Amino acid sequence: MKGHRLVRETLHTTLGKWLAVVLLATFGVQSVKADTEAVSSLANDSTSRSLADEALGKIKKTVRGFSAIDTNYIEPQHYNYALMLQTTINYDMYWLKSNSGQKVMLSPDAALRVGPYFGWRWLFLGYTFELKNIGVKDNKLKKEFALSLYSSQIGVDLFYRRTGNDYKIRKSDFGDKVDVSKLKDVDFDGLNVGITGFNLYYIFNHNRFSYPAAFSQSTIQKISCGSWLAGIGYTRQSLDLDHEKLKEVVERNCDVDVRIDSSLMFNSVKYYDLNISAGYAYNWVFAKNWLFCSSVSGALAYKRSQGNVGREEGDDFTFKNFNLDGIIRLGLVYNNMRWYAGSSVILHSYNYHKSRFSTNNIFGSLNVYVGMNFGLKKGYKKQEKKKNK
Repeated sequence: MKGHRLVRETLHTTLGKWLAVVLLATFGVQSVKADTEAVSSLANDSTSRSLADEALGKIKKTVRGFSAIDTNYIEPQHYNYALMLQTTINYDMYWLKSNSGQKVMLSPDAALRVGPYFGWRWLFLGYTFELKNIGVKDNKLKKEFALSLYSSQIGVDLFYRRTGNDYKIRKSDFGDKVDVSKLKDVDFDGLNVGITGFNLYYIFNHNRFSYPAAFSQSTIQKISCGSWLAGIGYTRQSLDLDHEKLKEVVERNCDVDVRIDSSLMFNSVKYYDLNISAGYAYNWVFAKNWLFCSSVSGALAYKRSQGNVGREEGDDFTFKNFNLDGIIRLGLVYNNMRWYAGSSVILHSYNYHKSRFSTNNIFGSLNVYVGMNFGLKKGYKKQEKKKNK
């Protein structure tokens, strides 16, 4: 009996040991597998965070690169904000030419506009209004809205203009039998023009050449330098012409019946202009804190036009073609970083030629301004305190 009991105890002990080994092996492997998966998950999360941090770092570096400059050539802006008062004289000129040689040049009298501007770093926003029309209720008053974003590498100009209806006939030609001398400077309120669009340009030598120093007063050019420019732009122009009123004005002042060419007898024309431009700009620092800038760009523009010559459905016409446009900018600035003053001239030329008729539009403005910067940036507060001591 004792022998059988000993055998059973030995067998039970042996089976218990083997069962323990099996259980340990099973759950041990699962535990190790779970630990391995946890480590792998942590590694994947760490890799994902690393890739996200790397992408964010590249984005920050790219954004900082927009304002990267060589401080030997350009003094960066010390302030966060700017206030400016600007007076503007606008000039608009339209040449309308028919396929038979009839032509008329229309432009309004130069008008003085005044308005405040506010700047915050890259952003510069302003609004101007015509002084002589203060308090006059007229939905056809001249209006202008401008928004500019500037950095060392790129610039964006957004514009919205309504020129009003106070044009005058400056030059004209309606054939050899029509004496047009009496038409000079005659009022003509049968033309209304609207311009809306944007210009986006890239400055190649942006580390050493500062376009904002000349046209947004946000930096100071310390050493004369130039740069090539390239850009794209889009402009939408609407031109409404009362050709019956034009005929009445011509006949009343010339005392003769005039046959207006059919190609000039349109009610409205809309131009859609998409262009690619290239040019060169140069900043000349001729004295301390003084700068003169000249910039010229030529643009290859694709134009699409839609017009209407009557009220019937079949009176519409559409043109598409390529033309050359141009932009000229000139600027004279005094800027000691705290206070600045200066003037600028900006001229845009839009040309459209087709067998039916052609138009040439020169639009420009002369700006005279004075302003101040305020709200020192953190990095320049210590420098300012040292200067004051």
